[in-house]
Amino acid sequence: MAAENSFDIVCKIDMQEVTNALDQARREIETRYDLKGTKNDVTLDKTDIVLVSPDDMKLKAVTDILQSKLHKRGIPLKALTYGAVETASGGVLRQKIGLQQGIPMEKAKEIVRLVKDSKIRVQASIHEDKVRISGSAGISYMGIKMGVAATGTFNDTEGNFVGAMQYEPRP
Repeated sequence: MAAENSFDIVCKIDMQEVTNALDQARREIETRYDLKGTKNDVTLDKTDIVLVSPDDMKLKAVTDILQSKLHKRGIPLKALTYGAVETASGGVLRQKIGLQQGIPMEKAKEIVRLVKDSKIRVQASIHEDKVRISGSAGISYMGIKMGVAATGTFNDTEGNFVGAMQYEPRP
């Protein structure tokens, strides 16, 4: 009987790297000349980043700083979900940015459908927030990865998967 091998397609964000990027962004915001002396705040609330700024131009500058720091720390910008800009108390603007942890159900269903349509002899199943691909020892993991990536639905500008989908081999 052939050995059963499997791997997972997951979407993980290293929260320690997010915290480090936020600390770097706060330091840059404090020292940047066009933001000095204004009330700009960047906080982490579980899996949401909250930006507070006095006006729209400064909010955009804070967002740009945050994006550059996250990118330098290896956090994919496609994993960020931007909320609407709200007016908070004191006339400041607030924006929530969600961090995607796990594969959304509709994308997971599409990945399973693509794998099944590829006619490769593997089984794809959804387990909580990840997709598990399993099959015999001779399956082509790269073929499945290339097939899912080639659809264009899951690709971002660098050719990686949206939300940093990674492949984790399972013993």
